[in-house]
Amino acid sequence: MIAAGVSAPAIEVFSRFYELLGSGATGVIAEDTIAPLLDPPMLSDVDITDAEAREAIGKTVIIKLNGGLGTSMGLDKAKTLLNVRDGSNFLDLIARQVLAARERYDARLPLLLMNSFRTEADTLEYLAKYPELAVEGLPLSFMQNQEPKLRADDLTPVEWPADPSLEWCPPGHGDLYPALEGSGVLDQLIEHGFRYACVSNGDNLGACPNATIAGWFAQSGARTRPSCAAAPSTTRRVVTSPSAGPTTS
Repeated sequence: MIAAGVSAPAIEVFSRFYELLGSGATGVIAEDTIAPLLDPPMLSDVDITDAEAREAIGKTVIIKLNGGLGTSMGLDKAKTLLNVRDGSNFLDLIARQVLAARERYDARLPLLLMNSFRTEADTLEYLAKYPELAVEGLPLSFMQNQEPKLRADDLTPVEWPADPSLEWCPPGHGDLYPALEGSGVLDQLIEHGFRYACVSNGDNLGACPNATIAGWFAQSGARTRPSCAAAPSTTRRVVTSPSAGPTTS
């Protein structure tokens, strides 16, 4: 990992989990050890002044987790390049959400994408059509780390001389924090006065910039706050595959 240029925070995290794996730990959380969240605070009940909301959104960055490929839907590029509606993909809609929020709140509101080594080039090439997304002193993306794939029988790294890139895989969404620290982007954000981050998957268009939520989060003093929404017992997901057309699951 050192030879491949993986950052020190990512190596430290991988080493820790490798030790746990070797000791027999599974990471499984038993269902009888957790309880459902039945009475979360409701957005409609939040009491935040306009001034508090604007101050908080002015210190907020939007982070989209964009390392996944749309292979299950017929795409060999970033999932966010999938068409959503009327010729617009996820990246189009994310960009428009952020730009609209900037205008509405008069805020810098940077957009940062955590890309993987498989989505970085395609994503940045597409977003070049939105030059106004750039915020001075900050990048538009930072790279998710990579870690070696392991053999199931003896936990040694796999070898694939024909294509060494297949010997590696992205660590997953939990890599957000090591990637922010190891890339230096965390220091850049702090240096430019940002204190809060709204983090969501790249295909989650419901997690759009919201000054009231930002103000509530700042007021709470919490280190992290998850969001949740009521969902029906059966959910439908409609996607458009470049080869197969719309599908529902």
